[in-house]
Formats: sequence, structure tokens, C-alpha cells
Amino acid sequence: MVFWEGYVSDEAMGTVAPVVVYWLYAGFYELLPHLDKYRLHTRKEEEEKNAVPFVSVVRGVLFQQLVQATVAKLLFLLTSTADASGTTIQPSVPVQLAQFIVAMLVMDTWQYFVHRFMHQNKFLYRHVHSQHHRLVVPYAIGALYNHPLEGLLLDTFGGAISFLVSGMTARTAVIFFCFAVIKTVDDHCGLWLPGNIFHIFFWNNSAYHDIHHQLQGTKYNYSQPFFANWDKLLGTHMPYDLLKRPEGGFEVRLKKD
Repeated sequence: MVFWEGYVSDEAMGTVAPVVVYWLYAGFYELLPHLDKYRLHTRKEEEEKNAVPFVSVVRGVLFQQLVQATVAKLLFLLTSTADASGTTIQPSVPVQLAQFIVAMLVMDTWQYFVHRFMHQNKFLYRHVHSQHHRLVVPYAIGALYNHPLEGLLLDTFGGAISFLVSGMTARTAVIFFCFAVIKTVDDHCGLWLPGNIFHIFFWNNSAYHDIHHQLQGTKYNYSQPFFANWDKLLGTHMPYDLLKRPEGGFEVRLKKD
């Protein structure tokens, strides 16, 4: 049993919850006090290097989330296995965990190859994916700032395929999509906070992804949002050193072998 049972359907929760979680978690980072000693870039770098105003980023994210919510609603409608009373039989916890892991691997695979292709195809990079890289210095609310076509192909389709291949129910999907959103926001937060659980359990984290946003690192570290397996298997993994800046904060510096 989950806390929303009896109040809202799993399908409605799966449509709305990822959007709410995105703004709550990204907003949490935005509302934190000045944490210059944990930043991966200085505030001056953020102001000078980022080529898109904050308001435009917010509008872009909201539009992508509208598309995602619409697709999610249709997806849940087409795949619902509820009986006449509206009840869906939930698989056992071990099965749900297995579905969760499968969905993570499928999403990583989809996003790695689509993301890499958008960098290697000059037309797609110039006209589509470069919009995301206008944020040279990433920050939390900009995690889903993409060209609408990229948002559809990379994130929305990636999520839909992960859901379908794993065979999870809408209830499991609520947890999975919310977790994926939190992980994506964290990877773009631009901070290296002590005790961050994602830095403990995932090689693919805010420092790892910061390499990819650096101008000299855009051919590396395509993997997102969970693991770094495809980068390591296919030679696009770029190791790095995390160095403390004398003036405070950290610098993620490429370490070429």
C-alpha cells in the first residue's frame, strides 16, 4: 500500500509526481544559502559562460514537462491492466526491484546512444543538442533544459521505452520516474556536497557530468543518468581530478591518460 492509494490513481500520480518532484528538488538547491565552497564553478563563471537567461530555462523545462506528462498519460492509458474495479495486481517486491534495475539499464542505454549521436551528428548538435549546452555551467533547474525535439527523443521516449521493456506497473513507475528525475537534477546541480548519497553510490554524478559540459569535454562522459558503463565500454569515459580552488570551491579537471 502507498500513501496516495484511495486518493489518486497510480496513473495520475505517475503523470504528476515527477513534475512536482523536479521543482521541489531543484528548488531546494536554488534556495540553499550561498555554498561557494562546494561549487564546481564560480558564480562569475556561471554568469559569463552561460548563454541563456534563467527565465528562458524555466520556460523550456515547463514545456518539456508538459510533453512528458501528456505522453505519460497516454502510455498509462494504453498499458493499464486494471480490472473492472480499477485494481491492478502488483508484483512481488523482488520482481519490482528487478524491473527497476532493468528500467535503469534500458534508460541508460537509450540515453547514451541517442546523446552520443546528437554530438556526433553536426546538424543535430548545431540545431538541437547545443541548446542544452548553452548552460556550460549546469545548475539544478536547468537539468531538463533541452530543445523540444531532444526532450522528446532523449528523455520522454527514453522513459517510455524503459517503462515498456521493464514491464513495471504504473505504481512502480511512480517511484522509478521520480528517482530518475532526482538523479538527473542532482547531476546538474553544479555542487559537490559532502555526504551526497549519489556521489557515494554512483560514478556518474555532478562532477562526472560537469566534464561533459566543459567545452573540452563534450566528446566524453555521455552516460546518463545512472551508470558510466557505456562510456567505459566504448572508450568515451574521461577520468578527472577534483581539486580544491584556493579561493574556495572545487574544480573538475580532465585527466587524460
